[in-house]
Amino acid sequence: MRIPLDLPPGLVGDETSFAAAGRWADGSNVRFWRGRPQVIGGWESLGGGDLTGVCRKVFAWTDNAAVLNVAFGTHSALQVWIGGGLNDITPTLARPAVTLAPAPLAVSEGSDVVTVRLAGHGLADGESVDVSGAAAVGGITPNITGAMVTVIDEDQFSYVYSAPATSSATGGGTAVTVAPQRAFEPGAVDGTGGQGYGTGAYSTGTYSAPSTSDFFPRTWSLSAFGEQLIASPRGGTLYRWANDTGEGAAPLAQAPRQVSVSLVSHTDQIFALGCNEEVSGVFNPLCIRHSGVRAPNSWTTAPDTTAREYVLAGGGRIVGASAMGQYILVWTSDRLFIGTFVGALNQPWRFDPVGEHCGLIGPNAFAIAGARALWLAPDLQFRSYSLGGAVDIVPCPIRDDLARHLAGAQGDKITGSTISLYDEVRFDYPDARDGNENSRYVTVCLGDGAWSRGIMGRTAFVDAGPQGDPIGVTPDGRAYWHERGQSADGGAFAWFIESADQLLHPDQTLMVRGLWPDMALQAGAATLRLNTRLKPQGPSRSHGPYGLAPGASRVDLRATGRLFRVRFSGQGAPTAGRIGRPVFDVVPAGSR
Repeated sequence: MRIPLDLPPGLVGDETSFAAAGRWADGSNVRFWRGRPQVIGGWESLGGGDLTGVCRKVFAWTDNAAVLNVAFGTHSALQVWIGGGLNDITPTLARPAVTLAPAPLAVSEGSDVVTVRLAGHGLADGESVDVSGAAAVGGITPNITGAMVTVIDEDQFSYVYSAPATSSATGGGTAVTVAPQRAFEPGAVDGTGGQGYGTGAYSTGTYSAPSTSDFFPRTWSLSAFGEQLIASPRGGTLYRWANDTGEGAAPLAQAPRQVSVSLVSHTDQIFALGCNEEVSGVFNPLCIRHSGVRAPNSWTTAPDTTAREYVLAGGGRIVGASAMGQYILVWTSDRLFIGTFVGALNQPWRFDPVGEHCGLIGPNAFAIAGARALWLAPDLQFRSYSLGGAVDIVPCPIRDDLARHLAGAQGDKITGSTISLYDEVRFDYPDARDGNENSRYVTVCLGDGAWSRGIMGRTAFVDAGPQGDPIGVTPDGRAYWHERGQSADGGAFAWFIESADQLLHPDQTLMVRGLWPDMALQAGAATLRLNTRLKPQGPSRSHGPYGLAPGASRVDLRATGRLFRVRFSGQGAPTAGRIGRPVFDVVPAGSR
């Protein structure tokens, strides 16, 4: 009797083995492509050396000379790969220069103290600032480099000038610029737990909104503004890198000093989402501001600018955002909003809610596939939204394993990406069984909804784009081209796929005498194992391993039972294969 192993695509791991009969139950580094299991492609090093720090974001674009640039944002650095070499473009300063409102300086006769009015300045006692562009006030022109700050209140500070004023006055003109000299510092590698009242410094953030600083691993937003890079570390300001490997990224003048996430829209406007309000300077986790059109240093709302500010309705905080064609998706901790460009001068963009109780677990835990977004919400359900539709839950029959083992307080590390070559969306996440860092992934094929998973540590991942292949980064900072070759950068990698218990005959005990393999594209040896049992919760017996050499026409074996669990696996360099419809040679074993 010949019985083919012909199972539907996708893993079903959240059911008992008997309930999942007739399905694949477990696997690692095997995807489902065109309905059949296929070993994933290998990976090869980009070269140029290891990154500095733990990478949380990778972004590829081309400059005006069509040269490929790949930026990497880590917890401690910003680096760019060009032509096989890695360049450090980490910012030096942490804060942007700000041009103040008219007449922001006040002096008193006989005193060398200059008082500065800057709403929500966020400076600290002893911090250094450069002051430039000031016109004469009270007989002095108080421009200075490296002035030490004394904080008066949240909207005023003072510094000591080199000469006393000859009269009391308020002024300084309309071009006074303050440039804080606070150094750029590394961020956190790990999350430190859920936020709540009392977790941040007093007065940090808006009333009733906990601080977001120091409680999340440092993540980055990376976008292209023309040929230039716009980068923002979570909780920091916006930076621009002007394609000079000899210079680091510099703070974007006039931009908000504290930004949760950022992006560049199709209108050539830079968006800061979750940022300081324009007038008060206070951080509002639901505030959205954008620059003028093609004006990256224009952030002031005025009749002659296209810079504007919006505040989303509802509670929570902005967690992530992404451009999707001519629209912008904004996830808060509880809702999804869609941003639409309407072109009105007073309100160029409009942000409307499209779903509730469907927020985002971490800033990068989403992927955009054409006009569809998929993401992981705080309740650990996968969700989907297509333009013009509603937010839907995406069934995931292997979700329980992720939910049970997701490392505590590390959800912000989850990163999503498409793999367009195979019509997939991939989510890398930290599994507590392996520690606090990303160590495993799940994928779903958008064509047939088949889920798969694997053990592989990637803290950042990006699909092929201007570069020919996807790029993934390991926790120790090694960047790889993915879906290249059939090895782990020349070394071996392991894969397996295993069925649930298969009831080959409803009443009869059977003996399997052999297997006719059906494997295409095989590279390297594979193995077959069988586990048999008589009852769903009865004792099992293991048979094998049996070698499956490339081109083998038959494997002889002896295994008796009613329920058969089949496992194909491989480990080597190279290793590859696509499993078709193998056939088992069976005979009745006599007992019922």
